[in-house]
Amino acid sequence: MNVLCFGSLNIDYTYSVPHFVRKGETLSSTDLRLFAGGKGLNQSIALARAGLNVSLAGAIGEDGRFLLAELHESGVDTRWVDVLPGMRTGHAIIQNDAEGDNCILVYGGANHCTTREQIDRVLTAFGAGDVLTLQNEIRELDYLIRAAKAKGLRVALTPAPMNEAVEKLPLDLIDYLFLNEVECAALLHADAEADPIGAAQTLRERFGIGSVVLTLGGEGSAYAGAEGCFRQAAVPAEAVDTTGAGDTYAGFFLGGVLSRLDVPTAMRYASTAASIAISRPGASASIPSREEVLGRMV
Repeated sequence: MNVLCFGSLNIDYTYSVPHFVRKGETLSSTDLRLFAGGKGLNQSIALARAGLNVSLAGAIGEDGRFLLAELHESGVDTRWVDVLPGMRTGHAIIQNDAEGDNCILVYGGANHCTTREQIDRVLTAFGAGDVLTLQNEIRELDYLIRAAKAKGLRVALTPAPMNEAVEKLPLDLIDYLFLNEVECAALLHADAEADPIGAAQTLRERFGIGSVVLTLGGEGSAYAGAEGCFRQAAVPAEAVDTTGAGDTYAGFFLGGVLSRLDVPTAMRYASTAASIAISRPGASASIPSREEVLGRMV
């Protein structure tokens, strides 16, 4: 079994600030760090560090070649990442406040250059039994989902950043949907915090999704699927930087279930990985190894 992550690669500019910049305010940053990021890159590294055989497909500009080196170090196959002359790599401006929370401004760049020709070329190397993971930072998601399902792949989707186009996707073809409470509320047009399991189950039934995994920050996570409904408490950690926590959770959850862990154990595995990630700065740089996660599981 192979996992194909078709998604974004970004250069993350992370600024440490006492609080998020307000309208009309000029604020001095106390630190600036450069990290590899993008939800596609983050999830592919998480999947690889969870022990899976992972390939990443996407696009960068010449300025993003250093991202490939980081992916190689984590064991991710990057043969399907196109380097586009004249294009800038996608990037993110991240404010990281004193409490470890963040707000993010994303520029798509080369991530918005996905074509059907590239999709068809990449999918020739994958088939029945393989898994495709997607996020909402690239183009042609509808085509990608349908083409992958036609070849017998299972599909996991993280609909972030959330927008109106997500509801128009063929969500009934999705095997695993990963989202947070804000994204869940946007899809349901209702509050998801009061009854997370009920919200996850409603999403599953309304859109015909195989399994829904709802992450809730400090309140843990909820799951609704054919195996039943489950809750997992958050693993305590001192938050330094929450960037990439959801991607880490998704990667390790999939790593768990694809390695035949039962769902509650996979949720605990993923929650432990996410707790380690938020205790460190950066997105992909904070993702732990499988061995570290197993050593911390309680």
